[in-house]
Amino acid sequence: MTGADAIVRCLEKEGVEYVFGYPGVAIAPFYDSILDTDIKTVLVREEQNAAHAASGYARTSGKVGVAAVTSGPGATNLITGIATAFADSIPMVCITGQVNSHLMGSDVFQEADISGACESFVKYSYIIRNVQEIPEVLKEAFYIASTGRQGPVLIDIPIDVQKEEISRFRYPEEVKLRTYKPTVQGNKVQMDKLLKELKKAKRPILCIGGGVHLSHAEQEVREFVNRNQLPTVATMMGIGVMPTDDPYYFGMVGNNGRKYGNRVMNEADLILMVGARVADRSISQPSLITEGKVLVHIDVDPAEIGKNAGPTIPLVGDIRSIFTVLNKEAPAGDYTEWMEHLNEVRSEYLESIHHRLEQENPDYVSSFKFVRTLCRSLPDTAVYVADVGQNQLWSCAGYFMKKGKFFTSGGMGTMGYAIPAAVGAKLADPAREVVAVLGDGAFQMSMMELGTMRQYHVPVKICVFKNNVLGLVRQYQHLTYHDRFSVTDLSGSPELDKLAEAYGMKYRKLRSDQGMQEAIDAFLEKEESFLLEVDTDPDEVV
Repeated sequence: MTGADAIVRCLEKEGVEYVFGYPGVAIAPFYDSILDTDIKTVLVREEQNAAHAASGYARTSGKVGVAAVTSGPGATNLITGIATAFADSIPMVCITGQVNSHLMGSDVFQEADISGACESFVKYSYIIRNVQEIPEVLKEAFYIASTGRQGPVLIDIPIDVQKEEISRFRYPEEVKLRTYKPTVQGNKVQMDKLLKELKKAKRPILCIGGGVHLSHAEQEVREFVNRNQLPTVATMMGIGVMPTDDPYYFGMVGNNGRKYGNRVMNEADLILMVGARVADRSISQPSLITEGKVLVHIDVDPAEIGKNAGPTIPLVGDIRSIFTVLNKEAPAGDYTEWMEHLNEVRSEYLESIHHRLEQENPDYVSSFKFVRTLCRSLPDTAVYVADVGQNQLWSCAGYFMKKGKFFTSGGMGTMGYAIPAAVGAKLADPAREVVAVLGDGAFQMSMMELGTMRQYHVPVKICVFKNNVLGLVRQYQHLTYHDRFSVTDLSGSPELDKLAEAYGMKYRKLRSDQGMQEAIDAFLEKEESFLLEVDTDPDEVV
């Protein structure tokens, strides 16, 4: 057995189904060995997208995503995808080939210090120099990636180590790391303090972040909300935990969140912050959630608690474990008066939303109306993948969650994320409808992955909001620089109908709100890849 064989055997032991990547000489032994297994390989068209596809797979399946690329530019191209996964705490193992170990540090052809380059973007990294270490390293990598605060782990392995024979293969049954012991159970004293404050509170609010998804605690949190009749809001990464029509859900908070959701946060006397980083996009002024309020911050990562806002009660632990206990011990509260007030606040803002839905633009498609109509037409369990830019903010505002999933690049804000992530999501669960929604700028950052979709028969549906500009940057220049627009014109973009034809995809163009439902019905009618071009107003402001 060679080192490459050993790596592949480890992946089999971990139940890996797919490896997303791009080959090269330095990773060739690995890709040769994988041919003798049932593990499926997916050739992306650019290495960054291997990580995005692995991310979509991980977020859908709940398993660790795997990407494997070659050395040098293959590895450096992967960095943005790794950083994107790190920012959103997505479990991933990234394997990079490396030049011969005795040549490392000599600046030979396609050598790059990928471990050093990724130091701030990985949860941990390994450089394997001894072939005998492979089983232990792979076992640790999957464990670290999938426990505690999840994230990407990098394994760099020289080509000669991949070719070397391993004398004895034994895959460890468990991992024992002296310096890595993530907390799972919440501290009993802190839990008791939380329960006392919840009992005293008159205006409590629960703010849920992406950590709820990562700990697979959606059901436990929903039970807690409904059992305690607790008003709830979400950060961008927390969208999808609560159904949109749940009476206790008050939408997304933050710079681009619902006005009534932000108002709910401001008026609360107790905030339960769960699995959220309290970062600038969701909480622009951390002092607002600490002044005159009790702040309880629950997170599996102790480094996040208190980093941006000092909590009254810090509580470290796995969210699913903590809420399992809370559902047994928390007293059912009576917040009738608080809910009545909040419903009045919400109704004021819902009138403006209904007004937006009723408006029709004779020249362009209303972006918010399109997203809301699309979401209401999707199957209950559909996966909606939003890219970055104005399309992301329209998606967050208009997304209507039933029993599905909502993915986006929240922490890093990486354009081009949606299509490869949608490919990974579809491969993870082929029975689900998967839709990628993106702008024409983001589309041109990842449109090469239409080739991956075609090669592997992955029927992802793609909506491209086309306004021929970099919309969110242009909007910022409009508001900040008084219409001095710089480097945001996308003239020269491809004709999408011809591009769809070139890749064997169905295509349709929607020019205005007229015929919107008909176009969406045709878009979703069959299990096939489909490119829907949606003309939007370049002057529309989110």
